[in-house]
Amino acid sequence: MRADRLLSLLLLLQTRGRMTAQELAGELEVSVRTVYRDVESLGAAGVPVYADRGPAGGYQLLDGYRTRLTGLTSDEAGTLFLAGVPGPAAELGLGSVLAAAQLKLRASLPGDLADRADRVRERFHLDAPGWFRADEPTPYLSVAAEAVWSGRVLEVRYRRWKTPREVTRTLHPLGVVLKAGRWYLVAAAGTRTTAYRVAAILEAELQDEPAERPAGFELAEFWRQWTERYEQSVYTATATVRMTAEALTRMAYVFPPEMSRVARAEAGPPDETGWLVTRVPIESIRHGHIELLKLGAEAEVLDPPELREQFAATARGLAATYLAERSPT
Repeated sequence: MRADRLLSLLLLLQTRGRMTAQELAGELEVSVRTVYRDVESLGAAGVPVYADRGPAGGYQLLDGYRTRLTGLTSDEAGTLFLAGVPGPAAELGLGSVLAAAQLKLRASLPGDLADRADRVRERFHLDAPGWFRADEPTPYLSVAAEAVWSGRVLEVRYRRWKTPREVTRTLHPLGVVLKAGRWYLVAAAGTRTTAYRVAAILEAELQDEPAERPAGFELAEFWRQWTERYEQSVYTATATVRMTAEALTRMAYVFPPEMSRVARAEAGPPDETGWLVTRVPIESIRHGHIELLKLGAEAEVLDPPELREQFAATARGLAATYLAERSPT
């Protein structure tokens, strides 16, 4: 709406000082000609905005002028908890609303507090996704977020890891969570409340029926308990491993947290050669084989026998590949 754009233009000049027409057009996502018309409208309404000519010129407000028309709308106020994560806010479809809320909040602060807020923004940045991970396609994230925000039932078709792979669920959404760059929908289905990976939602349709929200439900506390249960539940077996003390230290950097934590807690004292014996939780023989290969020759699986045999077969295969005589090419 034009009234919102005029207010945004006014607040930009109030918070940033002199700005060129091109800079204002870029911030407001309009043409330069539209900026010219909007500035004329502000002047006609009695706002003391004037232009400096020349290469270093631009528009600015008369010194000392400040507007108090900085009230937040309900949508803008609701986005302030995302102030430190503009990327996720944009993924939720709230990027422009958050930008407007931040601009109004900045304009309402006295000069010294506004300067301090700017210094914090310039010096601290939160990058939520983990290293070396491409963004997951989440075409139904905005639908899931709308279901949470509006408190409405969501019908989904969902792909899971166990059979049957595809299921249909009627969900009562309770919240969305961003974990290491991955979005999750926390929702109740019948008597069970759990987390659904948004990228695994194949179809989603918002219903008119209001969602039921348990009394006293706290999203942060649920997520803490759910992640603890999940991490413990996926490790259904253990491996006894002999490894170097250096390998045990390295596990903290290259292994999932639960595997590294248990390995450190269960580790015995190192012997005179620097080797020790510990217990490592694994999801399966295949999973243990893949993960423990990261330690190379600094680890030896002692148990279970099936996992030890897999490592022996791998060692034989590597020896055949790397120790074989090569004919000159």
